[in-house]
Amino acid sequence: MSVTTGIGQAVGAAPAPAKVKFRVPSWAITCLSVIVFFGLWEIFGRDVNPVFGSYPSAIVVAFIALLQDGTLVPAFLESLQSFCAGYILSIVVGVPLGLVIGRFRTAEAALGIFVTAGYAMPLVALVPLLVLWFGLGLKVKIAVVFLMSVFPVCINTWVGVASVPKSLLDVGKSFVTPQHVVLRRIIFPATLPYIMAGLRLAVGKAVVAMIIAEFFTALSGLGAIIINSANNFDTATMFVPVILLMVMATGLTGLIGMLERRVAPWQSEISGRE
Repeated sequence: MSVTTGIGQAVGAAPAPAKVKFRVPSWAITCLSVIVFFGLWEIFGRDVNPVFGSYPSAIVVAFIALLQDGTLVPAFLESLQSFCAGYILSIVVGVPLGLVIGRFRTAEAALGIFVTAGYAMPLVALVPLLVLWFGLGLKVKIAVVFLMSVFPVCINTWVGVASVPKSLLDVGKSFVTPQHVVLRRIIFPATLPYIMAGLRLAVGKAVVAMIIAEFFTALSGLGAIIINSANNFDTATMFVPVILLMVMATGLTGLIGMLERRVAPWQSEISGRE
């Protein structure tokens, strides 16, 4: 015979099963949002004058036409060269520079002001000067991409080093660890989430810089397609490289997020995000 408590529940009885909460996956929400956006754009875009706008189905037709006439792929590859070279160079320079500035007071006092000023620099105004230095070819495009993307990487790394808990640094001091070992074994792993955030920001900056460089230097790559189609009032064709660049930047940002989960898996546990 079971014994009951004051509220009528039998002692020793099996607990009631917990309610399972259903959560819609994030990817499903994202896909639905994209479908709704392009659906509304398709519906209302057809009522807009083609000179002033376009709609997804017309952009797809223009995309296929650019593929068939052999214009899009060479232009994309040409733009990708300057993007990859400038972006990788910004990582190679920005991450070590941010580590040094954030770690050493003398370096922060001497170089920090130049990094902060460089981030706020109106780079478009300096493109003519860069053309005089590097010419109109690939070098000037790499320089523009580098200058526009290196500062977000450097500043985020700098802030990450400044945010390293003092208790971690005290561990290195207690073992009389050399500075280069502290940087490599303690500061760099603790700063990885900030570095990854800087890389994400730099992707968007690098894409914008790539197009700016193609506008103001030798007209080539995806920038040439945008300018030529705009001059011909071919709005659908103009949207093709724009959307292609948006997809590329979104994909690279997602890849950086995946890389962050691999190299810094503890960050998602700390933040409580799955």
